[in-house]
Amino acid sequence: SALAAGLTMGLSLMAMGLLNANLPEGGYSKVIASFGYSAGFLAVILARQQLFTENTLTAVLPVMSEPTLHNFGRLARLWSIVLVGNLIGTILVAYVILHLPLFDAKTDAKFLEIGTHVMENDASAMFAKGIVSGWMIATMVWMLPAAENARIWIIVLITYLMALGDFTHIVVGSVEVAYLVFAGEASWSDFLLTFAGPTLAGNIVGGSLIFALISHAQVRSDT
Repeated sequence: SALAAGLTMGLSLMAMGLLNANLPEGGYSKVIASFGYSAGFLAVILARQQLFTENTLTAVLPVMSEPTLHNFGRLARLWSIVLVGNLIGTILVAYVILHLPLFDAKTDAKFLEIGTHVMENDASAMFAKGIVSGWMIATMVWMLPAAENARIWIIVLITYLMALGDFTHIVVGSVEVAYLVFAGEASWSDFLLTFAGPTLAGNIVGGSLIFALISHAQVRSDT
């Protein structure tokens, strides 16, 4: 399921690239193209596939209720399996998007632009923006059970704002940056040290250490 989610998140890069390639330059192109970012999240969440940043909230709350060494070990096992599965999927789909003759030259150039824009951040910016992204995903996950028929709109709204604000997300961003690596525009050390490490840490801090702590306090006060 985690591998499938990683592959599915390639839809976000494809949608943004296609929208950017078919919209006129400048103007409101980013405002419109940012909706493409939501495509992967919609598919993953509605298909109930395992996405790492969703688990930063839901799996943490039971551990906070019973913070035993055994439960921390179970959380680490879950996180590791889901994260590795997601990253393998994103790296595979980035390779396929680049090497198979799927898109025209203009769209391929937009894929490169998207990845290059992500890598304009240094490690500290990746971390800071990752905190906001982790917080936003956790907020979305917290809202979905009560959303009923509005689930799609909540997913689109939150993820659209993430794209508009250029907030970094470990899974979507890994598709974008891996595409750069396979295209020879970045190295694996850039992927790991500049993007993945700081972004992952920021997502965990925003989704687990901040939002989950507050949410856990709310649940405890309700009971």
